[in-house]
Amino acid sequence: MTMPVDIADPIVSVLIVNYNSGVRLGRTLDCLEVQTFRRFETIVLDNDSKDESADSAKAHRLKPWLIRSDSNLGFAAGNNRAARIARGSWLACLNPDAYPRPDWLERLMAATVRYPDVEAFGSTQLVADDSTLIDGAGDVFHALGIPYRGHFGWSARDLPPEGECFSPCAAAALYRKARFDALGGFDERFFCYGEDVDLGFRLRLAGGRAVQVADAVVLHEGSGISGRHSDFTLYHGHRNRIWAGYKSTPGLIYWPLWPARRLVDLYLLARARGHGFSDPFARALRDGYRGLSALREDRRKLLGSRRGSVADIARAMTWAPWKISRRSADIKPVASRVPGKVPGP
Repeated sequence: MTMPVDIADPIVSVLIVNYNSGVRLGRTLDCLEVQTFRRFETIVLDNDSKDESADSAKAHRLKPWLIRSDSNLGFAAGNNRAARIARGSWLACLNPDAYPRPDWLERLMAATVRYPDVEAFGSTQLVADDSTLIDGAGDVFHALGIPYRGHFGWSARDLPPEGECFSPCAAAALYRKARFDALGGFDERFFCYGEDVDLGFRLRLAGGRAVQVADAVVLHEGSGISGRHSDFTLYHGHRNRIWAGYKSTPGLIYWPLWPARRLVDLYLLARARGHGFSDPFARALRDGYRGLSALREDRRKLLGSRRGSVADIARAMTWAPWKISRRSADIKPVASRVPGKVPGP
């Protein structure tokens, strides 16, 4: 582990999980170096990369913490390990293919002042090589068990205003560390993809919520390292959506929609077959449903201790079928809460 330049009393710890990101990691660190908000530290967890990206981080002028893992821990476990040594009261997860604008952290921290009872914040993600297009404006979780990045592929002119989202996309997200720790961080069984929706779901069950900050902007190469349509991405994305929905969806919502979700699975399988992706998709369905038994106890504990009402969870979800096909964001006004009623960690 290399030691960073000393930053006395950082407010934010920026966590970057790296795996063979090449020159992308250096570009991300360059963007962090010029942030207008300065009270942050940077922690890079390298997942046994075989390229020179970790060495470039070690030599970078920003002098981040560099933790070298001797195996690929995945995104979830990598962030959890980095979070354990973080000194900031806020954790900013940032992908090594996400390039924040200079005022990114400043805008996020300003949002924590506007919404003192909110403990998770998302960023606007624009397509890295075409910033006129949106890569994501808050994660959506549809009641049929389908998560997606809101407004993906839409024109940046149609960016939704600041408001409450189901959960932030962890490619560029801010979490209160006390709440992140209390929730157990990301579920390491997910390895990669969907762990941010799962964490956002658990936050809602605990009575928390998330806000999408429209003016906190990063340029993002979505799945720039793993590949948007790779077998890896398809398998983990669809397996993990099955797990996330089962773990946290209250029974009054989950069981009546069970037949409809299975029909959606069959429809998506047919589409995957038509595009030549049937093998990873079929494996995802098989392992996703086989893995539910191992999540049964987690589900019992989460739903048994929930503080968010079924009605609140239902309102946070997206229900309109047409929003899936359009990949429409679902940003809601941020309702004020009665002083003294902020949920504890």
